Parts: sequence; structure tokens; C-alpha cells
Amino acid sequence: MHMRAELPSDGWALTLIGLADLMKIAQRPWWIISSAAAALHGEVTQPPADVDVLIAPEDALPIARQLELQAAPGIPCERFHSEIFIRWEGLPLPVEFMAGFHLHELGLWRPVQPSSRQPVTVAGVTLHIPDRSELIRLLRRFGRDKDLARAQRLEEAGRLPPQGP
Repeated sequence: MHMRAELPSDGWALTLIGLADLMKIAQRPWWIISSAAAALHGEVTQPPADVDVLIAPEDALPIARQLELQAAPGIPCERFHSEIFIRWEGLPLPVEFMAGFHLHELGLWRPVQPSSRQPVTVAGVTLHIPDRSELIRLLRRFGRDKDLARAQRLEEAGRLPPQGP
């Protein structure tokens, strides 16, 4: 199912247009995840401060070269780790690219690889996000308070009847 999304600000639209243009060089599937994906599903209670993008490790170096940035190993934190991490601040909102993204669960580092890839059109460009149910599961796996709250709001919004014209 192809969706069309409205965004909370012009900065958001410019960021997503720039991202979509850049991602034309990607040779493998990629996804916007976390708060930005929730916003593209219509959950804008707390607008995202950045855009998180899962990419394949093979696409990391071409993207970094195009942006004239370094692709560096991610620094593991308690819950998350990326084999390669790139932060792009050339758009109104920062964009963080994560290749080989892993989540620490039950004592193991487990890869995060969405199985759904839903296209969404924003300002005439197409982006890709996990479908609503997979994003809810992913946010719950992340386990942070803000992710759990987003998952709850997405789930509740999915149960609401559509609004009139």
C-alpha cells in the first residue's frame, strides 16, 4: 500500500526531499525508522528532532562519499550499535544513517532488519518505512520510554475510525 503523508513543518519537507534525492544512489533497500517513521505514519504528537535511516553496509561508503563525510564505526551504547554510522547535518533536520544496525536484547546483539517496506510520498518524493504494525513492534523492541509511548499512540491511532471529509 502506498501512502501519502503530511508533515509538521517545511523543514521536515526539505529534509525528506533532500534525503530522497540522496537515496537514489542506494543499491539496496533502506528504511526511515523511529520517530520519523512514526511521523510519516501520522503520529506527530512529538515531532522528530532527526531522521534515522537504516541502510545496507554496502551503501554506506557511496553515501558517505556523496556527502563528503566519514563513514565510521558506530560507538555502541547500552541498547544500540551500528557497524557504520554517518551523521549528515546538511539539511534542516540531522539525518543519521545506520548500517549493520543492532539492538541489544536478552544479552545478545540482534540485527534490526525490517521485513516490510512501505512507500510513502511526501512533497512529491517517495521514501520507505516499515508498515505500521512492524514499526510498532520495532519501537517496542527499542524499549525506551519515548519509543514505547510512540508505539502506543500508533497502535491507538490504527484503531480509530477514519475521520470524515
